[in-house]
Amino acid sequence: QVQVAESGGGSVQAGESPRLSCKLSKEVFNRSAMFWYRQTPAKERERVAGFAADGRVSYLDSVRGRFTISRDDPQGAIYLQMNRLKPDDSGVYFCNAVAIYDNYQRPFWGLGTQVNVSS
Repeated sequence: QVQVAESGGGSVQAGESPRLSCKLSKEVFNRSAMFWYRQTPAKERERVAGFAADGRVSYLDSVRGRFTISRDDPQGAIYLQMNRLKPDDSGVYFCNAVAIYDNYQRPFWGLGTQVNVSS
């Protein structure tokens, strides 16, 4: 059973505004902090945006004001609206859920979706 699955990547031009989607299993969605990460060959995986367990929203400085994370609780999904994309935004974007149980936490990762931004 797939717990986390991303979609919506592809090749886009700088300035475009695609949206990434992440569908999570209900069991994971209902007990998780959820985040978007991205990775490039030149950089460590970095957290782009997320919902903490207490509901607080956070953004990487370089995307704040351009990207928006949102959620659809009935659908068990989170989204990343990416506006005014730059070539530096290129990378593999991963959806991450940290499921919180009584005595431990368990991370779930999707396989990632590639975003290529050309100038």
